[in-house]
This record gives sequence, structure tokens and C-alpha cells, in this order.
Amino acid sequence: MAQTRLLELIAPSGYAPDAEVAQRGIGVLQGLGFSVRNAQAIERRYLRFAGTDDERAAELNQYAGRGHPLPEVVLAVRGGYGAVHLLGKLDYEGLHRRLSGSPVVLCGHSDFTAVQLALLARAHVTTFAGPMLLADFGADDISDFTLSNFQAVLNAPEHTVQWETDDAGGPTVSAAGTLWGGNLAMLCSLLGTPYFPKVDGGILFVEDVNEPPFRVERMLYQLHLAGVLKRQKALVLGQFTEYRLSDYDNGYDFGPMVEHVRGLVGIPIVTGLPFGHTPDKLTLPVGGYAELQSGGTQATMRLSQYPYRSA
Repeated sequence: MAQTRLLELIAPSGYAPDAEVAQRGIGVLQGLGFSVRNAQAIERRYLRFAGTDDERAAELNQYAGRGHPLPEVVLAVRGGYGAVHLLGKLDYEGLHRRLSGSPVVLCGHSDFTAVQLALLARAHVTTFAGPMLLADFGADDISDFTLSNFQAVLNAPEHTVQWETDDAGGPTVSAAGTLWGGNLAMLCSLLGTPYFPKVDGGILFVEDVNEPPFRVERMLYQLHLAGVLKRQKALVLGQFTEYRLSDYDNGYDFGPMVEHVRGLVGIPIVTGLPFGHTPDKLTLPVGGYAELQSGGTQATMRLSQYPYRSA
């Protein structure tokens, strides 16, 4: 396939610890027909970060200036920690002028959620919660599910996703609104700041890693007590992985936790969304539009109103 599509790497958080994995990911992207720009981002290191705060902020702010050609895709190298350092350094007015309404697909997840929510709140820019260079494109065996969903949103104005929930016998859910969210810990860390989106009537999706059920519940309580959840049409729970129950949890796993939260928040909760720190993940427009239907163990979500590259 001719390499006529431009993809640019950014490293807003932690540095790339494995050059071989990074190069493998670049090779996969090239095989998909992308010309990969800014590969030097995988080499930058400053303490635990992929460069200084100013270096990493400049990498994003270049899209605010008309002198920098816009790529088709901007792809985060990895998450980790450090994106929150950049929020006070971004040119939101310039990014709004250049990116809002453009077909640029800005994609990542995990720690990158901080940047995505800030761009939605301050620049009204829709981004994508989806795969990244190291964990996904650089994987030993890249997920066909992840790859097909990523390519689907690049090339079409609408995309419908389906999944099995953990809600056998649960209520029928029908909701539509702005889709937003991402990593739950990052979402909660921005509460009370100018970088937390004010979304009413939305569909909020969340995921996390290394967080046992009681900690996830605590963060959901925070969103509930702050009045965020009651303003949403629905809450969609993604994957919560790599946690361990202790003896003290006494069986308080995700099942009873979710049922408790259902009785608390007063909005529909749909489980099982294939998104998170897992090999199989959807690509979801943060700031796009979603039409959610769920009943029994089946859920569908029609995605629209997001950036894509028309033929």
C-alpha cells in the first residue's frame, strides 16, 4: 500500500521504555499505509517523562500554528503519567481555531485522558479514546478487533459498535448524547478545574487499571457527589483490569459494587464496554455523538459527529 497518509507521533506522558516495541509499532503503522512523522519522540527522556514539560507541550501546541502541516492522525506513544503537567501550557484558542471541525484524528487513552478532556473543555476539540503506539500497535500480536475499529472511524462518518454486557436480566436502556470520558482516575483528578468538561445530557464512559472495586466505587461516588452523574443520560463501564481482591474485600467484587452504584446514581449503567487497558479496545470519539441501546446481555452504540478523513 502506498504511504500517502500522514501520521504524527506525540509523547505527552511517560517515555518509551522499549525501542524494539516502538519500532515494531511504527512498522505496523507503515504497513497500514501511513508515513510516520516525529519518530524521534520515542527517544526523548527527561526523568520519568518523554521530555521536559515545555518540550511535550510544544509538541501539542504546534497544531495551533498554521506553519505546521496537519497530519491525518496524531497518535500518542503511551500513557503513564505526566500529561497533567501540560494542561496549563496549551494554546487552547489556537488549537480550537486549527483543530475544531478539522478531520484530524487525535488518539490515545490512559494518562492521555487529561489532555483529551482539557481539549474538549477549553478548545471544543473532539479527540479519540483508542489505541496507542506501544501497547497496541507495538504489541507482539496486535488485536484485529482494535485494528478494525480504529480503521473504521478513520474512514467513515458513522460507526456502530456492539458488545456483550454483564447485565443479564437488566433493564432496557435507550440514550443518546455527547460521548465523553476515558480513564476514571484522570477524570476525577480534573474535577473542580477549568479542564473538566461541562457536559449535560451526555453518555459518560470510564475504565481503569490497577484499581480494585472499592476504589472504583470511591471515584464514582466522587462524580456522584459532585453532581456529574445525575446530569448524564447514561454511564457506560469499560474494562477494569489488573486488580487484586484482598481477604478484607470479603467478596466485594465488581458485581455487587456495580449494583450498589446503580441504586445510588439514578441513571442507567451499562457494563462490559470493550475499552480500557486491554488488547481489544474500541476507538471512541471523546466529544462525538453516541446513540446507546442495551437490553439483556447485548448493547450497541452508534457513533457519529466526529473527525474523519473523507475519501
